[in-house]
Amino acid sequence: MQLRYGFRLYPSAGQLQSLAEAFGCARVVFNDALRVREDARAGGLPFVTSAELSKRLTAVKKTPERAWLAEVSSVILQQSLRDLEAAYRNFFDGLKGKRPRMGPPRFKSKRDTRQAIRFTANAGWKITPGGKLRLPKVGDVAVKWSRTLPSTPSTVTVIKDSAGRYFASFVVETGPEEVLPPITPEVGVDLGLGHFAVLSDGRKIDSPRFLRRAEKHLKKAQRALSRKDKGSANRTKARVKVARAHARVADARREFHHQLSTKLIRENQAIAVEDLTVKGLARTRLAKSVHDAGWSQFTTMLEYKASRYGRTFVRIGRFEPTSQVCSACGVKDGPKPLHIRQWTCTACGTTLDRDINAAVNVAKAAGLAVTARGTQVRRGLVPAQRDETGTHPKPRPTTTRQTGIAHL
Repeated sequence: MQLRYGFRLYPSAGQLQSLAEAFGCARVVFNDALRVREDARAGGLPFVTSAELSKRLTAVKKTPERAWLAEVSSVILQQSLRDLEAAYRNFFDGLKGKRPRMGPPRFKSKRDTRQAIRFTANAGWKITPGGKLRLPKVGDVAVKWSRTLPSTPSTVTVIKDSAGRYFASFVVETGPEEVLPPITPEVGVDLGLGHFAVLSDGRKIDSPRFLRRAEKHLKKAQRALSRKDKGSANRTKARVKVARAHARVADARREFHHQLSTKLIRENQAIAVEDLTVKGLARTRLAKSVHDAGWSQFTTMLEYKASRYGRTFVRIGRFEPTSQVCSACGVKDGPKPLHIRQWTCTACGTTLDRDINAAVNVAKAAGLAVTARGTQVRRGLVPAQRDETGTHPKPRPTTTRQTGIAHL
């Protein structure tokens, strides 16, 4: 499988200028190609192919108006055309229902806070013996290596984020040698807001609430930004401060997700989670807390790490009544208000913790043989047989408003 590794870059003053020129050239090529296709569409002409766009790029580099495009690596210009092709493909696939709907490609601006260029093997980039990243027409850039790459990378993408930081993102191929030895434990995970995750073995992981903890500092930085004059240098500095404050929150959340997901993958052979409606919850009064938790990022990490290390990852349906069914006897006695955190089964008399009971039911729905520790307080004499859980409601058809789009 392919994995992406990211490392921090520290370019010199001259290299910063070279990277800025490369970002600008890639952006111009993207916008020129997009304009050609949009003009063809407006004029009723056939769709301009990628091969034709590549020929036009080669020709335009020889004109006086665009001669400066030859000052950067030609590979990043061709990759910019590939990015445009991928954007159109995703747009058309969304119209055909092959993927979530997304808007058509848009023109890029030099004021976009995120810039990126990509070098393939044909560009001749390499990692020097001294541990620097040699980029064509940029130079040897210092890299902070936090780990070793498992194999030779096929591409490297240089990214400048909204906080003004530079990163090198490598795409590498990993083989089956990373598969962990099989183990016995299996676990179900119930994600929530009170606790970030509750496991079917009885463990509860508290929610760090990174955004809530940094909210006071973020408000202060945002307030300072709002008081600066638009277009001034002080406003630019204030914007970077706000971006860096948000980046620290996002980095801390991502680190927490990586540590927890890696721990669960190493300790369990199979992991089951519930497919939550994050987009729907993000439109409620709990939106800030839902985004702060980052459930989607966490489950995505679990999924790709399970595939990488030979573990089993299962998502159960969002309409599975995990909070309504007794995990001891299987009787469904209906929904319960959120303020009820413990309840006693009327059929078998077992006192259950709401979250742990849901985690056990998540594991059972996924077909995992998981039993809870510490959830059962009193068992009835004759456990009731599991009855029908009822017909699950069909999901409503997806509308345009509802759709949208590893760090390792």
